[in-house]
Amino acid sequence: MKQRKIPLRKCVITNEKLPKKELVRIVKNKEGIVSLDLTGKLNGRGAYLKKEKAVFLKAQKTKKLDRHLECIVPEEIYIELLKLLEDE
Repeated sequence: MKQRKIPLRKCVITNEKLPKKELVRIVKNKEGIVSLDLTGKLNGRGAYLKKEKAVFLKAQKTKKLDRHLECIVPEEIYIELLKLLEDE
């Protein structure tokens, strides 16, 4: 039986290539609204973060998501990311 290819994506903070399921996608749509994309299928410019608290905090501190998405990421997104980790 043929093995399925596992899609890999790169975390913008750690620069590690990981399977898509181990990452969280943050998306900026055409209207400039930033949101979490838990399905991985929303339209817009996306950035991936590894599902680790240290990575989320570093992204918040360095504002790397702001540069990658070319807009200001609201604090609510970082709060949602930390809640997502607690729920898992």
